[in-house]
Amino acid sequence: MSAEREKELAAATGVALVQHGMVVGLGTGSTAEIAIRQLGERVKAGLDIQGVPTSLRTEGLARDLGIPLTTLDDRPQVDLTLDGADEVDPNLALIKGGGGAHFREKVVARASRQEVILVDSGKLVKRLGERFPVPVEVHRFGWRVAATELSLLGCTPVLREAGAQPFLTDNGNHILDCRFAGIDDPGELERTLNNVPGVLENGIFAGLVSLVVVGEGDSVRTLVPPPGTARAL
Repeated sequence: MSAEREKELAAATGVALVQHGMVVGLGTGSTAEIAIRQLGERVKAGLDIQGVPTSLRTEGLARDLGIPLTTLDDRPQVDLTLDGADEVDPNLALIKGGGGAHFREKVVARASRQEVILVDSGKLVKRLGERFPVPVEVHRFGWRVAATELSLLGCTPVLREAGAQPFLTDNGNHILDCRFAGIDDPGELERTLNNVPGVLENGIFAGLVSLVVVGEGDSVRTLVPPPGTARAL
């Protein structure tokens, strides 16, 4: 079974959780996009919701699909967010930000009663960071200083590029993709990275997940975090 089919199955399970009247966080990335398209079909069929997009790309897609949108300023409490991840560890800590939207994704996640992550089976890992770098959004002012400070934490930071120019987030900032040999304590590293001057946010999501929906072959498996580690559904 292809990863694309697994994403579709996971997305369908997540979208089925959305109910009339909800404020729904709309994630960014390939699996989130599948979910948003499926959600758009439900909206066309009469589902009454408002979406909070986590990126300009997602905002444009939602508008094209006719999904009504709002903002955290108007609706600071989100009922349920549907998003993807680049890596998921056994405690349901995540690495996100392959698309560069992790700053807004984390703000929306923290505003959400339920954070539902949709992934294909290839995103499950035994330890974060062994395959995927941690994206760190840094201010453009003095970003090299931030990179030097980050390297002292045991990683190799690489400025993300788009063609011949530095990649810019929707917030107008740079991203340093920080390669670690592996991450034993995601929560501690998340806090440490954010204490580096110039760092705005990083792509480790620890203690934020309510449910992970995994497409596996032709079926779906749901994972919940260990007791006491995150909000419950």
